[in-house]
Amino acid sequence: MSNRISPFSPLDISSPTPFQPRTFDNPAKAVDALTELYERNTAFLIDSFTKLASGAPITARYRAFYPQVSIETTSFGHVDSRLSYGHVTAPGVYTTTITRPHLFRHYLKEQLTLLMRSHNVPVVVSESTTPIPLHFAFGEGAHVEASAAVFEDIPLRDLFDTPDLNTTDDEIANGEYIPPPGEPSPLAPFTAQRIDYSLARLSHYTATSAAHFQNFVLFTNYQFYIDEFCKWARDLMASGGDGYTEFVEPGNIITKAGSSHPEGDTTPPRLPQMPAYHLKKKGHAGITMINIGVGPSNAKTITDHVAVLRPHAWLMLGHCAGLRNSQRLGDYVLAHAYMREDHVLDDDLPVWVPIPALAEVQVALEAAVAEITGFEGFELKRIMRTGTVGTIDNRNWELRDQAGPVKRLSQARAVALDMESATIAANGFRFRVPYGTLLCVSDKPLHGELKLPGMATAFYRTQVNQHLQIGIRAIQKLAEMPPEKLHSRKLRSFFETAFQ
Repeated sequence: MSNRISPFSPLDISSPTPFQPRTFDNPAKAVDALTELYERNTAFLIDSFTKLASGAPITARYRAFYPQVSIETTSFGHVDSRLSYGHVTAPGVYTTTITRPHLFRHYLKEQLTLLMRSHNVPVVVSESTTPIPLHFAFGEGAHVEASAAVFEDIPLRDLFDTPDLNTTDDEIANGEYIPPPGEPSPLAPFTAQRIDYSLARLSHYTATSAAHFQNFVLFTNYQFYIDEFCKWARDLMASGGDGYTEFVEPGNIITKAGSSHPEGDTTPPRLPQMPAYHLKKKGHAGITMINIGVGPSNAKTITDHVAVLRPHAWLMLGHCAGLRNSQRLGDYVLAHAYMREDHVLDDDLPVWVPIPALAEVQVALEAAVAEITGFEGFELKRIMRTGTVGTIDNRNWELRDQAGPVKRLSQARAVALDMESATIAANGFRFRVPYGTLLCVSDKPLHGELKLPGMATAFYRTQVNQHLQIGIRAIQKLAEMPPEKLHSRKLRSFFETAFQ
């Protein structure tokens, strides 16, 4: 045993001074207390690690806990039935662990305000029994494992808590969590450690900080849309922003409103797997756009992680195969139902669960198509169909026996086929994030209409910008709605968490 290690019992734990629970009837002060506790405990872990890395003797195991917020109500009460969140369903004790309260400050204040108003009870801020993993204490961009090379005497996880994937899951969101007898019920759909896990993954997959993400998200499966979005955003910044404050690109490269050039080092980083671009507004009211690439696996991966930020809506803009002879290349498809043959969510959301269209999103998308294209009413049918979109996990399904897939698509009354839309909509349903899909027909494989190189270039040049502008306009319409109207009650199950 190295002389760096002093003899100590495995039970010796070094932790910050225990935090005495505090009761609040003011949501802002409750969030302040959560922030103070979280910052104190993460600072303790970082400081302990830094001292050990500098050669200090190892005398104990170092541990600090996530803060938590709780309520107790003894009455069923009479809540505002118009709201889909902000209240609990029965008397009892409800609690949730909290991470990054500074990042989630506005969200936490809103949720606690509604909760306290609905039940006329205070909230209690205390320390949980869930340890903060060292990796998550450092936050995004930390390279703890690389630094841990200095620990040759004893494994790092013998000294600090590490992420526990055995308890980091989606049981609450999936409606599968049953509290042990005598234990509190969950107050939020995600635990602190589940959120921290996704925040780290978001930074990895998108090469941008979670702090830059906005409440309205556009997903696409083609880089052409990103190119157009970047051009539009940069022009907007150069002309003053029109209410938007910054444009953030992978590598956290920032261009501020009123400037035509980004700040600092603009050396373009190697693009990540799913690069994200953020056109920011005050209160996270701007637009985030992510190129998710091709396939349902990517679609599930990114929405699993974006969901912890509790966005107000996400939309899919992309290309699809048109399945009807009456469709033309460049026509739009507004999904009002989804045929799920993607399979990536089968274990989390069975295929027999219907994925309903959300009226608020459908209306915004259809109105945006009409506004941007100039077609209205019955004339809109010339360029857009509303119907079922099928999502499949085999990009080359045409090369197999077509009888099965084509028959199922016909029976489902499908009008379009892609590889991402149903996955994004299903995960929106699963995580209670309002969702919608507007696709553009780029080929018609059942009718032999495949894009030739020249045709493809012309198609992208003429159609992508219009499609993107429709998506942006739809987002702007959704952003004008109050969140309590946008978050539909049809996304809530029998027994829901109070937090949206």
